Amino acid sequence: MFSDQFAKLWLSMQSDYQAYMERELAPDLTEVQLYTLELILSMVKAKPSDLIAHLEISPAAISTLVDRMEKNELLIRERDEHDRRIVWLQVTEKGRNAYELGIEIRRRYFASRLDALSEHNQKLLCYLMGKIAPDSQLADPPRRVN
Repeated sequence: MFSDQFAKLWLSMQSDYQAYMERELAPDLTEVQLYTLELILSMVKAKPSDLIAHLEISPAAISTLVDRMEKNELLIRERDEHDRRIVWLQVTEKGRNAYELGIEIRRRYFASRLDALSEHNQKLLCYLMGKIAPDSQLADPPRRVN
């Protein structure tokens, strides 16, 4: 079995990725904040409670995260006009700019790693990772590259 070799490679890549993202996003954004902005922007409307399942952290930790992001002007809380108990999260212009920069930083990291592979092998790697990823619907079948 290759599980030990895979684990070492995975953990090495994960550690390298986290160090890169921390270094490149600092001081304005964290990786969790980038992912949070990505989640909010992908939803039509988002409440803090909508983030719990995706971030796998406690409601108290969500509140702390949202507080920090609001303090840094990455998002705002907005009361629902029909039910004042509901709070919606809106990404600010500053938050959208930080998100776009963060996505570009992430894209550069993965592009630099994938450059070692042919286009065909990049597609194959994505396909194979999709087979073992928790959400296997993310992988598209590989297409032959001429």
